[in-house]
Amino acid sequence: MKAAVLIHYGKAPYAVQVDDVREPKVAPRDALVRVRAAGVNPVDTMIARKEVQLLARYRTPLILGNELAGEVEAVGAEVTRVQVGQRVMCRMPVNRIGAFAQYAAVDENALAPIPDDYNFQEAASLSLTALTAAQALDLLHGARPGNTVFISGGTGSLGATIIPLAADRGLRVITSGNARHEPRILALGAEQFIDYRTQDYTQVLRDVDFVIDGLGGKEVKRQLGIMREGGTLVSLRGGPNREFARREAYGHLKRALFTVAGMCFDRAAAARKQRYRFVYVHSDGEQLEQAVKVLAGRGVKAHIGDVLPLEEAAEALTRVDAGGAAGKLVLVP
Repeated sequence: MKAAVLIHYGKAPYAVQVDDVREPKVAPRDALVRVRAAGVNPVDTMIARKEVQLLARYRTPLILGNELAGEVEAVGAEVTRVQVGQRVMCRMPVNRIGAFAQYAAVDENALAPIPDDYNFQEAASLSLTALTAAQALDLLHGARPGNTVFISGGTGSLGATIIPLAADRGLRVITSGNARHEPRILALGAEQFIDYRTQDYTQVLRDVDFVIDGLGGKEVKRQLGIMREGGTLVSLRGGPNREFARREAYGHLKRALFTVAGMCFDRAAAARKQRYRFVYVHSDGEQLEQAVKVLAGRGVKAHIGDVLPLEEAAEALTRVDAGGAAGKLVLVP
């Protein structure tokens, strides 16, 4: 089969080649999926640059790709959740990525059925972001209908899923971005939009109940400043901390490393009697199934940008780095 293989780590231009490789072996709890589409995400470029080794230890040569949609072609002897011929989507298990290929062997517990509302390309572009959104929202400690949540940089592919999922939980959503996206974002369920070019959100917002941070860096502490005492900030970019290491059941060494790495955020939050949480999304087929049901029920359409052949995987990664795309880049094997 054809697959996009990372030959060695490094920055763009990425050392990715599309080669003939063996089809993956199917374990008893695996499904063999014929990949029809695979989403391209910032985490793919982070893996290629060797920036997530503390979270997942990959070795090159490595078939890249974290999310896919396709058809089940075969199942292992113990599989019960999916069947041959079924349309499925997933965020691949962190320790078994490989969506940029014609076939992938995926643990059945990572797979979710594709709603009739979505084609393969749409499903592939939603898998990782919908699951990330659901897991981030689950970490909002004590959230209840009517609470406010600020989602920084909510005009991208993640915002297209997390805003409607938050609104479905009864949360009042505030987000920021370029004003040209405002009508689309309000239609997704946001109640307030802040144009970052003309307004500083730290001068506009006070006593927000929760924050979901998609920016990281110095913006984390700025966002803590707009949140009420007792609130929770969930970061997708700020980096892991001690609570994350405990939640993910890492060993003593990684717990110690992550405690040190996240100390600046933990201390800043604690000084304001707030909580800092970090998300590195893990596979969960049941949770993904529920999330995409909500999205389909609310009429949310996938925000797809260009669709490229598998042979242009390296170019797709470079374009993700450049940013500014109108939607999620999708590869078609």
